[in-house]
Amino acid sequence: MLNVRPQDAVTAADTSALPAPPVPAGGRVEVEEAEAALVEHYPRLVRIAYLVLPPTLGRNRRVLTAHALAQRSLPRGRGTVSDGGDAVVPRARRPEGSPDPGYAFVRERVLRQALEAGLPLRRAAWPRRAQLPPLLPHIWGLRVFPRSGGADELALDQRLSALSGPARAAYVLRGLERLPDARVRDVLAAAGAADPGAALAEADAVPGGRKAAALLDSPEFDPCCLQVRPTDLMRRRRHARAGLVAGAALAVCGALLGQPGGGWGADGAAAPLYARHPAAEAALDPGRLTRVAPGAWRQSARRDFSVWPARGPLVDDSGLLRRALAVWARPGATVRVSATPATPSGPPAGPPQLLFAGEVDGARVVLLHDGLRVARYAEPRDGSPGAALDFARTDGADAASAAALVAGRAGGTVRYLTAPWVREVSVRDLLSPAAGPRPLRRDADGLTAPLPSPAQARTCRAWQALEAGEEGGGARVLTDLGELTPARLTFGPPAAAKDATGPAARASWARTACSLSGVRSHGVRGVNAWEYARQKLPEANGTAAWLCTRAETWRGTGGRVMAQFHAPADRPAAPGTVVARAEDAPSCGVREPRVLAGVLWKSQAGQWYVLAAGSGQFASLTVSGGVAGESAGPVLAVRARAGARAELNGTLADGTRVRALH
Repeated sequence: MLNVRPQDAVTAADTSALPAPPVPAGGRVEVEEAEAALVEHYPRLVRIAYLVLPPTLGRNRRVLTAHALAQRSLPRGRGTVSDGGDAVVPRARRPEGSPDPGYAFVRERVLRQALEAGLPLRRAAWPRRAQLPPLLPHIWGLRVFPRSGGADELALDQRLSALSGPARAAYVLRGLERLPDARVRDVLAAAGAADPGAALAEADAVPGGRKAAALLDSPEFDPCCLQVRPTDLMRRRRHARAGLVAGAALAVCGALLGQPGGGWGADGAAAPLYARHPAAEAALDPGRLTRVAPGAWRQSARRDFSVWPARGPLVDDSGLLRRALAVWARPGATVRVSATPATPSGPPAGPPQLLFAGEVDGARVVLLHDGLRVARYAEPRDGSPGAALDFARTDGADAASAAALVAGRAGGTVRYLTAPWVREVSVRDLLSPAAGPRPLRRDADGLTAPLPSPAQARTCRAWQALEAGEEGGGARVLTDLGELTPARLTFGPPAAAKDATGPAARASWARTACSLSGVRSHGVRGVNAWEYARQKLPEANGTAAWLCTRAETWRGTGGRVMAQFHAPADRPAAPGTVVARAEDAPSCGVREPRVLAGVLWKSQAGQWYVLAAGSGQFASLTVSGGVAGESAGPVLAVRARAGARAELNGTLADGTRVRALH
């Protein structure tokens, strides 16, 4: 399933995203949407929490608790936040002026926690998390508090401290958020306030009117702009002495316990040896690493990672290779280990194959392959402690999926190590389909110069992909999704997909590339975009395209499917509208090369329609529920009203009834 923020409607003249309304009953908010709202409005959310928290906590704890509540306001897990409701035909656009649903959702969670923090502790019940001092963020040795304001701010703070928690929340929602009383009641009720009406009445008693409410924007109430002062210095000095004594004792004990097996100095950041086994020790011997000859790939019957030669200026650095193998077998506490989903991170069964050893962006990097996985070991070039160990599953690789590996990332850029059969590389911005590729430098070992990494970008203003031209002709389009193996991008029907290098492929990917952010760090092997239908829109509003995008994984399971509606747009990179998503579904794949999806669409004249399209296997479509209609063929258009809910089904040529993708 590709996670992209859905729209409520799409017009033929404009497909830009508009803000969403608050989450209604049965409404949905994507976790990514809530995260984006939290990042964008973080200072405002922290200010709301600071103003609603009880003043009895003290300014230092109020500041830290406000930040903690805002940072804990995201829902757990991934995917969609929903309070119920069945699958329906999604709306493709919403009316202007509606607030951001992600911000409304996060604000409600912040308010709920802030109100819970003001509840009295009871002996008969466990305290709630918001009532306890926050573990994070935490500051040692300093006390923090907002800048001091004038006499008016001090007077307002004293008046607010005399109010109850719900009354403070009501005053803040009216004064800072500028919500009408009806919306304030709804928000307070959703946040768990027992009597929103009484809270509003209590907030009315605060004198000063709008002039006093405007002070809520002042630095006096800004927990993101802080002053610091030291804590009790004498008491801290006594605690520091006790900590030094305890630390020295722990260091002595650790030195005594870490000595068996000959110590671990030569193994770098690896943990101490815990067993002696001939096969395990052979896998840790740099002299037994498999090294493929430089020209072996030309005579081999296969082209994958097993025929990559050992490259890089440090392939003979036995000390570096020994540390890499030891950390792979026994990663210590200072080693950051990551792995793609369903990829084991245990030691190799035997001596692995050396692919690369060299310096990349201030780190010494070693790439190893054991037939199932690629492992990347990286340590600081300056010898400082710590290391990184990354794993990616690569079983079943072929010439296309083994065309490149990520050698390093730094400063928002990525560098690739290309396969020996790649003769040239270039960079192409997927959001600019008419622009040509830009040449990319590559050294004699196949290591490319840095290029912008879309996996680390916070916005989607550009999507830089790597084009790798191979010997014998042809080119691969690869993109960084935050893992060791870049994902291959293709275009076309599932059984005949080709690399996304043609004009039609570039035009479709220009409106689809930003949706790739929904499959970052998911173990994706390749993503195919398939334009399965084109539909003439009612009222001569042009022609729309229907696309199905499928992300396949290295592990075989967990593939994500997304259907998009591409209405006519003024910009070639205008993002399409996501109308259906699924995970672990066979749709749009080789096993089931068909798909059916629908959308609620508004014409330029303001008339609403239910539009639907299926792939060529569908003989007829029917829509029922709030809208009724049918069509003989794979496309359908039925008049509807705004907000209509409908169920979409299709019938194949053999009479099989198929539901829409959801």
